[in-house]
Order: sequence, then C-alpha cells, then structure tokens
Amino acid sequence: MQFGIFSVGDVTVDPTTGRAPSEHERIKAMLAIALKAEEVGLDVFATGEHHNPPFVPSSPTTMLGYIAARTENLILSTSTTLITTNDPVKIAEDFAMLQHVADGRMDVMMGRGNTGPVYPWFGKDIRDGIDLAIENYALLRRLWDEDVVTWEGKFRTPLQSFTSTPRPLDGVAPFVWHGSIRSPEIAEQAAYYGDGFFHNNIFWPADHTKQMVNLYRRRFAHYGHGTPEEAVVGLGGQVFMRRNSQDAVREFRPYFDNAPVYGHGPSLEEFTRDTPLTVGSPQQVIERTLSFRDYVGDYQRQLFLMDHAGLPLKTVLEQLDILGEEVVPVLRKEFAGLKPATVPDAPTHAGRVAAKTAAPEGSSR
Repeated sequence: MQFGIFSVGDVTVDPTTGRAPSEHERIKAMLAIALKAEEVGLDVFATGEHHNPPFVPSSPTTMLGYIAARTENLILSTSTTLITTNDPVKIAEDFAMLQHVADGRMDVMMGRGNTGPVYPWFGKDIRDGIDLAIENYALLRRLWDEDVVTWEGKFRTPLQSFTSTPRPLDGVAPFVWHGSIRSPEIAEQAAYYGDGFFHNNIFWPADHTKQMVNLYRRRFAHYGHGTPEEAVVGLGGQVFMRRNSQDAVREFRPYFDNAPVYGHGPSLEEFTRDTPLTVGSPQQVIERTLSFRDYVGDYQRQLFLMDHAGLPLKTVLEQLDILGEEVVPVLRKEFAGLKPATVPDAPTHAGRVAAKTAAPEGSSR
C-alpha cells in the first residue's frame, strides 16, 4: 500500500489572518511540502494541473523534476494531467523525460479537470471532453508502446512515422492512473487498458465511491486483465489532525467555512459525516481510513489532501509530521495484515520492469 499526499496548488486567503500567499510563496510551499513528505516517510507526492487563478501548478513536470533532484525515494505523480487539452505527443515526451530524470520514481494520473474555461484556452470544446480523453489517451499509449507511430484521428493533425523521444525508461511506459469523480466512461477506460483507477472521493458519499470502483473492477475483469480483486485502485481523502479532536475541529473550522471548494455549503459536521473528510485525532483518521476498505475492497494507493483552503505552511508541515509518525505506520501494518496474497502490490517502475522481463513473449501486461 502506498501512502502520500496530493496538492491542488490553490492560492487561498487564510481566513484567520486575511492574507493570501503570493504565487511565488505558494510554489515554494508546495516544494517544501513535497520534501517534507519524503522526510516523514510517505511514498507519493502528487500535484494537480491548473491553468487559471487561484491555482499555481500549470507545469507539473517542471515541479516534479525539481523534486526528483531533491529526493531519493518519493514517487512523483500528478493528481491530474489534462488528457483533454494537452497534446498527447507533448505528454508522451514530458513524462518519459521525467521517468529518466527520476530514475523511474514517477507515474501519472490522467483526468479532465474541473475547470470548464480551460477547453477554449487550448482550442478545444468542452462538449468533446469524453471523446478527447478517449482519443488522446489511445494515441498516448501508442506513442509510449510503439517506436514508430502512424496515426490519424479527429482532434489533432495526423502523425506519419513519428517517434516520440525520449523512449520510456527500460522500455516500460509510466504507470497510468485514470482519475475521475463522477464519469463512468473514465472508469471504463481505465479498465479497458488494465490501468489504475483513482477515485478522488473527497466530495462524495461512500455509496457513490463504491459504485464507481466496483464498475471499474467488473470491467477490468471483463477485459481479461485479471479478477476484480486484482484491479489497481487508489483513493483520495482529506484530513486535519490535532492530538485532541476538539482542538482539530476548532482550528480547522474557519478554513472549512471559507474554503472556495466546499465553504458556504454543508456544515463541517455534515461534511465529515457524509464524505471522507476527517477532522479529529490521529486515531480517528486511522479508523476512518481503514473503513474505506469496507466499501472499495483492498486497494493500492491512498493520497490525502492537506495543503488547501489557506492553511499556512507551518500548519501543513505539522500535519505531515503527525501523518508520518502516528498515522501511516499504523495504516501500513493494518492494511498489510488484511490484504490477501492474491491482491497485487502497488505499482512501481522496478516491479513493472521485473514483470515485463518475466512475462511470456507477446504478453501485453
């Protein structure tokens, strides 16, 4: 089981001080948070991709390349790479390059994002969102899997005998997660290719998450990639912790109440009841996270959103200390004890290279 954090890179006013960080301060904070994640023993740092205020991570591979040079063990990922509005040729090149820079310590999560205006900014139509995701990803897979590609589609100019460079490290393409909150078509796409499915269940009740993950598992088996239990699943979550749960609620409430993403709606109590948001003690976070297995089954990756809603860097770093020292070690032990031998481990580059070497010739997975 891999544990880590993901960031959306929002620049948000701290409601307790009335001050928002500058873009420079926020970018530097994200880098500090990534380095702290490695220091406290987390497995993954993932960044979103946004091209509009109030967000800063418009160039994820630039940020992840820097973090790769400053870390030794951390797996670097995106929490969204916009497969709809990015050119699949550029995605193929950028992330293969990151593979080499990071010595394989990376993967990528494809998504459509949640910002409608981004489509015309990049010459696309939001009404084509699903079709763009399907066509662009089909091309991306070919660019990584085939040395020479001739291709023609609907949404970009044709390719004639094109080779994407650099080629994937060790002849193994980056592992791909398909991230979705609400689109069954994306769960289907992940299942078709035998890729991972990441359900960022931060805003949704358990029943919805269960339905999406179960759909992916059934279709993964349908396409012949293995049993439903062998499908590769990741989950998102949100936590805020203090030693005393009342202190956590009191400190986090103003951030929750004013957050652009969920403020001014359901109360903090309603949100923590109905979604995976957990505000309380480390033990409460452990118990809540372990309960996710009850409705999605055994899964491979758990990422937490922690640096959002205007929380100051000092507070986020304190949260990471608690996560790394008190929460994740217990979760590792508990999840490992519950996981059947038939459930695959979380994907890594080294593991996938070994599997490719051991696979019979002509095997696709």
